[in-house]
Formats: sequence, C-alpha cells, structure tokens
Amino acid sequence: QVQLVESGGGLVQPGGSLRLSCAASGNIVGIVVMGWYRQTPGKQRELVAHITSGGSTNYADSVKGRFTISRDNAKNTMYLQMNSLKPEDTAVYYCNARNGAWVVYWGQGTQVTISS
Repeated sequence: QVQLVESGGGLVQPGGSLRLSCAASGNIVGIVVMGWYRQTPGKQRELVAHITSGGSTNYADSVKGRFTISRDNAKNTMYLQMNSLKPEDTAVYYCNARNGAWVVYWGQGTQVTISS
C-alpha cells in the first residue's frame, strides 16, 4: 500500500502562485510514475502533469509554461509549482502514483481556488 497526502492548496488571486506538495509513504519502492490531476464539479478528472521515476515530465497543454512538476526522492515528496494562475485553474488537485503492476493510488485532494 502507498499513502499519499497533499498539502498547499488555498485561495489566491489571478496571476499568483501556489506550490502543492504530495508526501508519499508506505511501499513506495515500486512507484514508476507520479502525477497531479485536477477535477471540477461535473467534469472528469484530468491530468495536469506527471513525472516518472527517471525524471521525465509531461504536462497538459493548458498548464505548459506555467506549472512545474518535480520530486525530491530523499523526502519522498512530489511538488507542483503553479505560477500565473488563472480562474480556470480552480479545482480540487489530486496526487496520483502508479507502480509497475499498474496499481494506482490517490491522495484525498486539496482545493485550489483562483479568485479576486
């Protein structure tokens, strides 16, 4: 089992920044990719960004150039630096991890609200 705990959400004005963190614990040795997803009411959860165990990254077109995903293996923590935030970035952000056996784990989510 893997436990994922997100933190760092909140309310910020348009154009502002936030950094989300996802702390992983448990059987994390086999994790091959971690990512951030987001979801708004009535819509499907969508991929924001992911990072592989080798450090390769991928971003949704809507966040390219504004968001940066990273991970600190020593701290078992993944981050999402979000800059130039827009109202349409408002969502619940979820941390996700997948192991080599295609077992997927989710965090509980953290609310991000962009509003003036």
